[in-house]
Amino acid sequence: MNIFETIKNETRLYGDKPAVIDGNQSISYRELLDASENMAFRLKNQGIKPADRIALLCNDSIDYIIITLAILAAKAAVVPVSPSLSWDETDSVLNRIDINYLIYDKPSYPGTDSAQFFSGFNDGGEFFLLSRKAKDLLPEEYYAMNPAFIRFSSGTTGGSKGVLLSHESIIERTDAADRALLMTPDDVVIWVLSMSYHFVVTILLFLRRASTIVICGNAFPESFIENIKIRKGTFTYASPFHYHMLSNSAGIPSDLFSGIRLAVSTAMKLPQLTAGEFSDKFGLELSEAYGIIEVGLPFINLSGNPAKRGSAGIVLPDYSIKIENMDREGVGELFIKGKGLIDAYCSPWNSRKSLLSDGWFNTGDLGRIDGDGFLYIFGRDKNVINFAGMKIFPEDVESVLNRHPFVKESLVYGIPHPRYGELPCAKVVLKEETAPGFDTDEIRRFCYPLLASYKVPKEITPVTTLEKTASGKIRRWQADK
Repeated sequence: MNIFETIKNETRLYGDKPAVIDGNQSISYRELLDASENMAFRLKNQGIKPADRIALLCNDSIDYIIITLAILAAKAAVVPVSPSLSWDETDSVLNRIDINYLIYDKPSYPGTDSAQFFSGFNDGGEFFLLSRKAKDLLPEEYYAMNPAFIRFSSGTTGGSKGVLLSHESIIERTDAADRALLMTPDDVVIWVLSMSYHFVVTILLFLRRASTIVICGNAFPESFIENIKIRKGTFTYASPFHYHMLSNSAGIPSDLFSGIRLAVSTAMKLPQLTAGEFSDKFGLELSEAYGIIEVGLPFINLSGNPAKRGSAGIVLPDYSIKIENMDREGVGELFIKGKGLIDAYCSPWNSRKSLLSDGWFNTGDLGRIDGDGFLYIFGRDKNVINFAGMKIFPEDVESVLNRHPFVKESLVYGIPHPRYGELPCAKVVLKEETAPGFDTDEIRRFCYPLLASYKVPKEITPVTTLEKTASGKIRRWQADK
């Protein structure tokens, strides 16, 4: 199976229909698939082989979709790399996933010995191909899995890992999600999220169903408002941060969403305040979605019922759930089984067979199911911080803080925020030789070249000690004290 061939087959009657619109550029399904096949041919001529790991580093665009589909058509595996990462973070992903090739646009990566191989759709860009010498330490099992995507993620244990998805798993999970989203060729999707983090279930499903994807770019909310009006959008897929801005921006008319059949909120928990503000202003109930990179999109709240705000909805038909180790309130560890689950973690290698227990995946989330079957998420037993839908792994930030010459050790944690979900903050133990009155803003300035800006702690508090466990590990529960 191959997801590119699946899209090609399922859209064969819609060749002239717009597939993607980005500003004043538009590409039809026929043009998109032809461009992707031509590029796949050129990639193969460059030496790319099936199961090679190809990192893609560029901004959301028509080119991003063409290149991704080309890699998939060439039977290689796509490794999305966010342009928001620092150079150190980018290199870490390339090394951890053992990349064979990197495709990037000129401003994105300071590569050397790179060959320009693509001028972009309508000659609108400049893309380079960098060959890297991979160690190729992955087991033979990897090459037999028909790998399609590898997403860098925290994994269930909190350590950075690459989530591997096969073509078969992607086809299964897009089918499963569509049993709720019900995408059609008549849908016009107004897109504001990062394709580096949201592509497998969403973009690929929209393409399978011959929907039109309208890329809004970075000029939010102006581009969103313009596109939803001019392009006559029917479907929005955004984060609570975006919906909060729309609800609280003066001058946005209350009928903006009058043509929208479904407004999905994803990437982070939807605050009930945001849901209420949005409904009051636009007369439409947001549908909260609960997605997990290892699982897919098993929950979408389609009830339209204000009484069910705060819930991720009822589990979709292709999944089963169970709650274990419940407390008196019925809150416990959430397990999911179903179609399209993770095939493996790449770094270090851990296959589905050893990851799952009798087919069940431990999400790392704590939840409760009410009497109507609606899931409520009450927290995580992972340490991940969710900032405006972007995940921050405390260990990654701590490793940078601890490189500062005056920092002895550190603890990074999240504090709740009504707009952004959580803000990253830190406690640091300074070395004895640090001068009195040392300004911790110096530590923040030190972090900016080494971390994506949203990962840099918003507050850094000096402390004399950090509590440890008996084994010497930092106690993370002390963060909010």
